[in-house]
Amino acid sequence: MTVFERIIAREIPASIVLEDDRALVIRDLHPQAPIHLLVIPKKPLARVGEATVADEELLGHLLLVAGRAARQEGLEPSGFRLVINNGRDAGETVPHLHIHVLGGRPLTWPPG
Repeated sequence: MTVFERIIAREIPASIVLEDDRALVIRDLHPQAPIHLLVIPKKPLARVGEATVADEELLGHLLLVAGRAARQEGLEPSGFRLVINNGRDAGETVPHLHIHVLGGRPLTWPPG
C-alpha cells in the first residue's frame, strides 16, 4: 500500500485542501514553492504512463480538480504549474499517480 493510499484511507494524517469522490488534494510535506499541492486520484494507478482509455475520464477530472485547487489557493492571477512525474528518472518517488500544483513564486524553465 502506498503512502497516498494510506492518506486516502485516513491511516496517515495530511493537510487536506479539497476532496471529492474521485480525488484528494493535499499540501506537500516538502514544498518546492510557497504553494505546493498534490492532486491524488482515489483509484490506485501507478503512473500516467500506465493509464488506459478506461482512465480518460479520471485523468480529465484530475486536471479540473487541479485548476479548482489552484484558484482556491489564489494562484489564478499570477499563474501556476502542473507537474506529473513518470518513472524514477523523472523524479517519481511514490508509485501512485499524482499531479503537483506549484505556485506562489516565479517558476523557472526548464525545470531542474
